[in-house]
This record gives sequence, C-alpha cells and structure tokens, in this order.
Amino acid sequence: MTFMLAAIVSASASVKYVFFFIGDGMGIGHVMAAETYNRTVLGNDQPLLMMQFPVTSMAMTYSANNIVTDSAAAGTALATGEKTNNYMIGVRPDSTAVISLASQLKAAGYGVGVVTSVAFDDATPAAQYAHQPNRNMYREICADGARSGFDFIAGAYTHDVKNSEAIFADFADNGYAVAHGLKALEGVKSAQKILLTAGNPKKENSIGLTIDSIPGAMTLRDMTAAGLEHLLRVSPDGFYMMVEGGNIDHAAHANDGATVIKEILNFQQSIRVAYDFYLQHPEETLIVVTADHNTGGLSLGVDKGDKNVPLRLIDCQRISKDNFNDFCVAHKDYTWEEIKAAMGEKLGLWTVIPVTEDEEARMKAAYDLMGTKKDLSQKTLYKEFFSFSAIVYDILNHKYGIGFTTFSHAGNPVPVFAIGEGCEVFSRLNNNVEIPLKMKKLIDLD
Repeated sequence: MTFMLAAIVSASASVKYVFFFIGDGMGIGHVMAAETYNRTVLGNDQPLLMMQFPVTSMAMTYSANNIVTDSAAAGTALATGEKTNNYMIGVRPDSTAVISLASQLKAAGYGVGVVTSVAFDDATPAAQYAHQPNRNMYREICADGARSGFDFIAGAYTHDVKNSEAIFADFADNGYAVAHGLKALEGVKSAQKILLTAGNPKKENSIGLTIDSIPGAMTLRDMTAAGLEHLLRVSPDGFYMMVEGGNIDHAAHANDGATVIKEILNFQQSIRVAYDFYLQHPEETLIVVTADHNTGGLSLGVDKGDKNVPLRLIDCQRISKDNFNDFCVAHKDYTWEEIKAAMGEKLGLWTVIPVTEDEEARMKAAYDLMGTKKDLSQKTLYKEFFSFSAIVYDILNHKYGIGFTTFSHAGNPVPVFAIGEGCEVFSRLNNNVEIPLKMKKLIDLD
C-alpha cells in the first residue's frame, strides 16, 4: 500500500494550499439526509458542493482501544496519522507526543489556521496543536495552543471559562492578538498571530445553531473567510487550514434531525469559501472533507415503504431541541394550551404537522411531569433534556422520516470527499490515519 501511494504522488507533489474540513459526527446518513433535503425541498438540481467533488470514498474511524472512537482519538488520527486511545489528544497510547501535520508544516514555514464552530480547545481542534493524555485538560491544552505558533485559531470560546482571563493573557504573552467577535477582529488584522472567539462565555462550546437564527452570531463561514484572509496575508506561498463543523455533532447527540440537516448546509458555506479559492489556484490547492466519526447513526425512512420521506416538514421547525428545552425551563408556568400554541409557532405541530390523539397524550403526560422527581430526563453528551423535550423531538423526527440509533457515536465509516491536486489518492476506502499521511506526501513534506 505504501509503495503504491508513493508511486501515485511522486508525479504531482506540488500542493501549496491545503483545506481540511471535518464535519464532527457527520456520517454518510447525515450527508444523504442533507442532500435529500437539498434536492427534494430546496429544488436544487446540483448536489451538495462536497458531493460534486471528483473523489468520493469512505474512511474507517476506530480508535486504538475501541471500535467506536471518540473525538479526541479520531481528531488525533486525522491530525497526526497515528491511532490513539479514546480521550487522548496528540499523544500515543503510551502518552508520548505525536506531532501533527499542522505542526510539521508550521515548522517548515507554512501558515497554519485552525477554525471550529465549538470551543477552540475542544477535541478536534486541540488535536492539531496539543499533546495531553486527557481531552478535558483544557488549561494545559490552551497552553499548548498558545505555544503552537499557529497563525490563526478561532472558535466559540474556551471550555475553561473560570480561567479564561489567564488563558487569553497567556496567548497574548505568546504573541497572539486576542479578538472577541468580528468587530474586534477588524482592529487586530495586522497582527501576525490571531486568536478569535465569539466572545460569549455563557456559550463557550457553540457559536450558535443555524436553525435558531441568532441575530449577529458569528458563523463558521465568517471564521473560515477571516482565517483564509489572514493566511493569505501572512503566508501567501503556502498554508494549511483545518475547519471543523462542530455543531453537527451537537445536533446529532441531541437526535435533532432538522438541526443536523441545517448544520450540514451551513458547513457547505464554509467549504464554498475554500472552493472559490481552489478555482483560482486549481493546480496548487487540495480540499479534503471528511468526519471524525458518525454520531447518532442517522438514517432516512418511513414506516411504510410506499411513502416519501416528508423532509419538507423540517422547515416548520424554527428552534433546536437545545433551545426548546431552555424555552420550557423559562416558561415552566405555561398551561398545556399555552405550550401547545408555542409548539405550533416554533415547531409547526398542530398548525402544519398533524398530531394524533396518542401523540398528544404522550406529550401531555410528559409535560405534566416536567421538572419533577418523576421526570425521566434524557441525558446526552452536551445536555440533559426533559422527557417532554425528548418525546416532542422524537415525534418530530418520526414525522420527518428521520431515525437515530444512539445518542452517542456509532462505529460506521464516514464519507471522504476530495478535489484538487493529487485528490485521486483518496479514491478508495481509507483508514482515518491515512488521510494526513497522504496529505503529507502530496505536499512533499519530509
């Protein structure tokens, strides 16, 4: 295998610009759900941009110690080309450091950018620059980031909110201009190194979900465009940029089907930024899109095979499961008729989407128990939901024709899409560790 790869790459080792997009939790089913919506509801005759790339394949994601990986082990594999155990960041199973492709490129004089829609010290971005035995060692991970030398790091905030002032001071002491928000970014664009956050410590692990349409929220596309602009200024002759769509994973852990689809469409806007650059530099640019793992095991289907999946109904949903649960907390004194009216406005239930007597009875029984000791709450990685919220969104998924198998990760392979110089080397089944190694060959980095 290694000999064949070397033979393929040797003919065209001229890649100068690498864009690596990682849809966190984005399985093949997630992509197909978004594409089905794109085709049947939006009426687009062209597939999602990443699905138009000339290379479409798959990658296996298992970690060194588990058939079902977590984001730390998968992020490390995608960043370094080596397997490690779940929860470990940038180290081998024996805790010795393994150097990422990004760090190797930085040492070789390339510009490096790391962008994510979640916390910049979350597992996937951290694997690009940090070396810690546990993904939850945020203070240590941030210290590694401050000393990485990377030119552009962007994310929602730091997980370590209580120590955020010291963390940002450490970045500043290591030559970073720290900007909280796009307006603040305007004032530091001349800096060599930038740390950009959305600036909201109350939402440290998300810039906001697309479906919630938060006014003025910084988007992943905004951060991607800002990172590209910065890298072109400080390193116009070559750079590497990793962009993570982290909110896909948040929605999938919640089993919120409509929000997953809207997040993948949002992710495409960031890929478009890189693709427009590729069109100007087609012989020097490589774009690879993949996922770290599959979250939720999403698939499309209906109870009766002769019916179409009614994905058009997801446009009735104007609020994520996360925010709906928060809405219920804020309005716990609502009567059943008042919460029904709110669900009609925010979710389309009763107003557009029919609700059976049995479905209403399920929801009302859970609503009556909401917040009591008898409430069997639903715990997922990022949030604990009332059983009422869980039942409402389970019913919605069923109405849409979306199903999930788990609230956690699945061991399924994930998609790989590629375009640009040398992209054909990704055209067969990949192990996730092969992806950065193939990139390294294409860049001709010793």
